[in-house]
Amino acid sequence: AGDGDCGHTHARAARAIQEWVRARPPPAAPAQLLSALADLLLEKMGGSSGALYGLFLTAAARPLLNRNDLPTWADAMDAGIEAMQRYGGAAPGDRTMLDSLCAAAQALHALRSPGADLLPVLAAAVQSAEAAAEATRQMEAGAGRASYISSAQLLQPDPGAVAVAAVLRAVLEGLRS
Repeated sequence: AGDGDCGHTHARAARAIQEWVRARPPPAAPAQLLSALADLLLEKMGGSSGALYGLFLTAAARPLLNRNDLPTWADAMDAGIEAMQRYGGAAPGDRTMLDSLCAAAQALHALRSPGADLLPVLAAAVQSAEAAAEATRQMEAGAGRASYISSAQLLQPDPGAVAVAAVLRAVLEGLRS
């Protein structure tokens, strides 16, 4: 929305995750890892972003309780998005973080194909999320803080959509290294 709040809350979350990882090894099981991250972000990130990430991660953890193969990761992404939409009230096209998340999820559906290769699929998902974030620049805000601001003042891409794309890029780079 241009007031710096999104950047500050994401920076606070990043610092909290760094401190958490330095203090103890994160859980190895994917469901427990996502649940622990959800709790951490709910506590430390704050704001609507913290609540939405908490909802997303909590819901995404559920499909991963009994399986963690590549198709289940696509299911986890879909479950997280569905929870955000249900409780947050936004939808793709509303100029929110969901624009990037949904674009990435569409690309991640390729994980359901036999013989899917994680890194190329994730790279495609990151590119889709980044393109979707940039596309929010031209969107009318239908939800979130930006919906209270005149469209003439919304000259930048949605900060939440940009942040989601950056988080996904960081995950990709972390897996590559």
